[in-house]
Amino acid sequence: MEIAIPRGIRYACDPMNETSQRKIAERFRGFLPVVVDVETAGFNPDTNALLEIAAIPVEYDDTGRLVRGPTIATHVEPFPDSVLDPRALEFTGIDPYNPFRLAKPEADALRHIFAPIEARLKETGCSRAILVGHNPFFDLGFIKSAVRRCGFKKMPFHQFSSFDTATLGGLAFGQTVLAKAVQAAGIPWRDSEAHSAVYDAERTADLFCHIVNLWDSTPHAPAPTGSQT
Repeated sequence: MEIAIPRGIRYACDPMNETSQRKIAERFRGFLPVVVDVETAGFNPDTNALLEIAAIPVEYDDTGRLVRGPTIATHVEPFPDSVLDPRALEFTGIDPYNPFRLAKPEADALRHIFAPIEARLKETGCSRAILVGHNPFFDLGFIKSAVRRCGFKKMPFHQFSSFDTATLGGLAFGQTVLAKAVQAAGIPWRDSEAHSAVYDAERTADLFCHIVNLWDSTPHAPAPTGSQT
């Protein structure tokens, strides 16, 4: 199987205007939605390797619409004695030991992802990041396992709460598969780029923002209270 040279890692924490900061802090009970996708070497977060992470904080643009912010991404070295399921590697097309991956050790990869999220939390005044994912139990489970392995005392994400775009896609469009929900929302989808953490996270972020904007534009949408009760 041909292994593509990975796309460059990129992120930035561009300053947000005060109105955008306040709006994102108030919209989700003081939580900052961060869309996450991981690619792994299997389904067990305690034994299978974490191989890619992409994270995308969402924000409001100058027109008041929720949009995806900068993408933060890295490839990850398999942790010692981790299990690499050949079926998972065939599915994702990842060669864990390809030197062109420029993979980071797990602890460095987590720091690379967490640092700009923590900076965004301070900038927006949000209390915690909340993971947004397509079936986020999977993504959150792998991140929490990596945090435990690395001996981190905390992480920016809420420990158990999350937003699930599979559920939101089913509600808004009757579609729970990511590709189908994205296309039902009128967002372009390319099968050839799927199963990359960056691509899947960006399309998931577009879907999440589209559904929130659709809801907020309807007359029956209640005004967010900002309450954290």
